[in-house]
Amino acid sequence: MPAGEVNATPKGCSTLNYLSEGFFQGVALIFSGNEEVWSAVGVTLKLSGLSMLATLLLGVPGGFALGYFSFPGKRILRLLVDTLLSIPTVVVGLFVYAFISNRGPLGQFELLFTIPGMAIGQTILALPIVVALTASAVESADSRLRFTLLTLGARGRRLLFSTLWEGRHQILLAAVTAYGRVTAEVGVSMMLGGNIKWHTRTVTTAITLETGKGEFSTGIALGVLLLCLSFVLNWAVSFLRRRGAA
Repeated sequence: MPAGEVNATPKGCSTLNYLSEGFFQGVALIFSGNEEVWSAVGVTLKLSGLSMLATLLLGVPGGFALGYFSFPGKRILRLLVDTLLSIPTVVVGLFVYAFISNRGPLGQFELLFTIPGMAIGQTILALPIVVALTASAVESADSRLRFTLLTLGARGRRLLFSTLWEGRHQILLAAVTAYGRVTAEVGVSMMLGGNIKWHTRTVTTAITLETGKGEFSTGIALGVLLLCLSFVLNWAVSFLRRRGAA
């Protein structure tokens, strides 16, 4: 290059090249069976599965009770649940850490830096979503539904399941929304899991770590897998909704 001549390559082009190279390297890592990448995926699936199991077992009955029954303090409880929808993840991580650390009341169970310990924090994050949306689904059900079920003699579990079945699409949406929060979460996983390689490193914490180290291709690979996981989940939900409406 002659003296005084500047590089004519536009900055935007170099950025696009950087992104495209990272993307193709990331895809290559996925198909090469990179152990670090798939280990993070495995931990994420285990953690999200455990978190969602606890969330749905607690949240769906809790949301039904909140939306179906009238009791003193219901308005305050509903306000509390709605407030917890936006609770910061680091706050949840801080309080759960205090409870499950060696000096906490649950320290004897050695949950810190384990998948079950991380699942406690993620369940607390996802629970208000399922409770609030399930309660809204129950409240928005046809007013004649309750009378019809009671007339037919529905009580207890039959009343619960029949009411929830009518609002199944909204409850399914609640579950998907909660799953999206737990899979995209970083703060709780980092604080309670420690981002330990092969043990508690999730896709999101691995993306944060690898990008900070300059391993952009690994971050891209993990990001692509996370997007694929979300796509498959949303496709399954759409399929079930279409099938239920048919």
